Amino acid sequence: MRYNAGEIITAMITPFNEDLSIDYPALEKLINHLIATGTDAILVAGTTGETPTLSHEEEDELFAFVKKVVNGRVKIIMGAGSNSTETAVKSSINAQKAGADAILTVVPYYNKPSQKGMYEHFAAIAKAVDLPIILYNIPGRTGVNMQPATIAKLAKEFKNIAAVKQSNSDLDLISDIKSLCPDDFAVYSGDDSLTLPIMSLGAHGVISVASHVVGTDMQKMIKAFKSGNIKDALSMHLKLYPLFRKLFMAPNPVPVKAALAEIGIIKEYVRKPLVVLDVDEKQELLGVLKNYI
Repeated sequence: MRYNAGEIITAMITPFNEDLSIDYPALEKLINHLIATGTDAILVAGTTGETPTLSHEEEDELFAFVKKVVNGRVKIIMGAGSNSTETAVKSSINAQKAGADAILTVVPYYNKPSQKGMYEHFAAIAKAVDLPIILYNIPGRTGVNMQPATIAKLAKEFKNIAAVKQSNSDLDLISDIKSLCPDDFAVYSGDDSLTLPIMSLGAHGVISVASHVVGTDMQKMIKAFKSGNIKDALSMHLKLYPLFRKLFMAPNPVPVKAALAEIGIIKEYVRKPLVVLDVDEKQELLGVLKNYI
């Protein structure tokens, strides 16, 4: 592999105080919890971290704090995406200077670039930094799908483009990516509920939300699959599946923050335009969560 961040990369939430400032004591508690429950790498300032409402200064402070607390125990990946190529390049350079192990960078959102535009965007980032780059393809949020041929072209031309986070329920696209891309190019599931199906097509692991609360069980599922114990892996998937689905019953990261608050790791505050679960929604989530904690 061009870059091995392990099987479970947790797309970490950003905990807030009641005044919506970053809750750093809770963040330290969360980091230690993640490392203790199977997280191989922490993704800082991804969408799950509510980056649309974080300032660049907050992102820099967040990364510095995470790096200090982690202290080399797991790898740290920095979210460095933007729908402006210039901004994405600057963010990637800053992540490299700050000491990130790799960056995750998303397909430009809202302005809906062509495949050529996507290629030019990611090529500019790859030329600007030496860090391993994980592409992030999530059509549901960006409005466009990066085609396997575009991913393959980037992977073949730039050695530091090391992996893709694929958040698309069309599993044929995974087969196309694996067929077209170099063997050392890694695929990560971007959806917890598709981790096992995508791994059956050659994916390396998952960039996860559910690992905030069931990381240990997810590691068991992945290790069972990779050791050839398919029956146990399927059993674990089916056990986890109801929670995988409930953690996306409302816009991410609202449900997972509610779950983490229930187990005493953080408070559930989110920044608007996100809002916390209402009473009925929380009861529905906790009715499922109780089977796992």
